[in-house]
Amino acid sequence: MNLSRFFSALAGAAFVWLAATEGFAAEKPNFVFILADDLGWADVDFHGGNVPTPNLDRLRREGVELTQHYVAPVCSPTRTGFMTGRAWSRFGVTAPQNDRALPFDTVTIARALKEAGYETCLTGKWHLGSKPEWGPNHFGFDHSYGSLAGGVGPWNHFYKKGPYSTTWHRNEELVTEEGHVTDLIANEAVTWIAGRGEKPFFLYVPFTAVHLPVKEPEPFLGKVPAAIAGDVPRHYAACILHLDDAVGRIVAAVEQAGKTGDTVIVFTSDNGGSTAENNDTKYPEDDYPSGRLTGNNLPLRGQKGDPYEGGTRVPALVRWPGHLKPGTACDSPLHISDWMPTFCALAGHTPARDLKWDGQNVWGAIRGESALPERSLYSVAPGFRARILRRGDWKLILFPGTDAKPEKAELYNIAADPGETADLAASEPEKLADMKANLEAAARTDRDSVVPRGE
Repeated sequence: MNLSRFFSALAGAAFVWLAATEGFAAEKPNFVFILADDLGWADVDFHGGNVPTPNLDRLRREGVELTQHYVAPVCSPTRTGFMTGRAWSRFGVTAPQNDRALPFDTVTIARALKEAGYETCLTGKWHLGSKPEWGPNHFGFDHSYGSLAGGVGPWNHFYKKGPYSTTWHRNEELVTEEGHVTDLIANEAVTWIAGRGEKPFFLYVPFTAVHLPVKEPEPFLGKVPAAIAGDVPRHYAACILHLDDAVGRIVAAVEQAGKTGDTVIVFTSDNGGSTAENNDTKYPEDDYPSGRLTGNNLPLRGQKGDPYEGGTRVPALVRWPGHLKPGTACDSPLHISDWMPTFCALAGHTPARDLKWDGQNVWGAIRGESALPERSLYSVAPGFRARILRRGDWKLILFPGTDAKPEKAELYNIAADPGETADLAASEPEKLADMKANLEAAARTDRDSVVPRGE
């Protein structure tokens, strides 16, 4: 046999093996990461929701469902984890915040992919620094549009009353737009996709739906099933329908651009569903319907803001035709911080320095080809009022002690008890001690990257 041909064939076989097992790609895929806001576990049709979500159902049918995908209990921390591949507590970010969340030299997922030759865009909600000079363009995004702050009124696009109320921008220039917020975010995404050439791209679409205040247009209200009664429940249901429609428009734009087989699409939520009052008086008045939101996290315990599964375990889907087996599920516990290492691996990009990732490349697990080693998924609830560790089938929630009450630990076997109904802390002292030790190890680098005071 000709030796040069033999070694050439061997090298080719090795390349195919690497592509399959390590996420190495001969051609860099595009990435579209769609993030809903406050969408609960059971708000989607495929988890028993009360409104149809045909476009999300299609992504599930054509891709992989991630059945144990974890995020923070609230929004800014989740966005920090996604942007950095690290636990949000490393940056001291534990709650929604308008102050700058990240040091300016942070290598974000957008900055890393730019280094790998990607065009980058954010259209939607930033909420990692609500001044224009703290916006996405300073953290790796070529183009940015939407709310620099948090959730906004769907028609007037104002954030809460105060210094950051006027927040709608394009590339950090404040602008005034007309239309519903869900349409504006989707329109920008569709237009940006249509303008792409041959360079790979990373598009991050953090919607404000279904965050309060909800107030939906008649075409979507008219599609709400008659069985759903009440003003806020109907607007909430219409908001889910509207979000699903927007996702479908973005998927269609990828297809119309001829980039279906080249594009990884991920959909998830930033935290669990909420039952807060919709007509929140902190927002400028715009005749919002009054009543509590109907975010549904059943059969999981808790909701937005809670350290329980209902606050932190969210719907998640990933589609890449030709690369993922359609209609399958990945049951491994995954974390929002895993996406940066995974996308960098798929792009064939190794950062120039150690970024101290807490997440890891999970593409092999998503493909169903390799099991993840047992690892600690560490997170912190708002204000450090609880620290959370998921390791294997077990979950520890550690509430810190105060002068008035001692430290409290709760221990659950999530595989056997996903609803967290049976606290095993007292009956499993050895496991509790082991989990506490792992949590303390994971927490050692908290606050190692906090924005310096005065900046």
